[in-house]
Amino acid sequence: MQVEVKWIKGRQFDGAAGSGASVVMVDGSPGNDQGVRPMEMLLMGIGGCSSIDVVSMLEKSRQQVDDCRVEVTAERADAVPAVFTSIHLHFVVSGRNLKENHVKRAIELSTEKYCSASIMFAAAGIKTTHEFKIVEI
Repeated sequence: MQVEVKWIKGRQFDGAAGSGASVVMVDGSPGNDQGVRPMEMLLMGIGGCSSIDVVSMLEKSRQQVDDCRVEVTAERADAVPAVFTSIHLHFVVSGRNLKENHVKRAIELSTEKYCSASIMFAAAGIKTTHEFKIVEI
């Protein structure tokens, strides 16, 4: 896996993935909101990694999933470097006749066994928690 980060101007950088996708990153300066902050991207990464697992597992167990989103919140240390100290994932899974035990198990397997981002954060000592809500359609 490889990415390239290139300075655009000021405190804006273009992050290009090996897949060809790209994203603009910025620092956290006031008024500098024309992109995503790198620490936000890390949270998007754990949310995306885990959501991909959850949807895949639910589909394999023949659950009728119509939507899956995860709200990721984090706490950071007050000192520099302001690393994450805890991360919480709140999944909202929508569908028809979803079985709670299937959703719960998919989320547990993802966050505790399959999602590389989640496992990496845990290995770094970051407390990671999760919960879910099922919305019947």
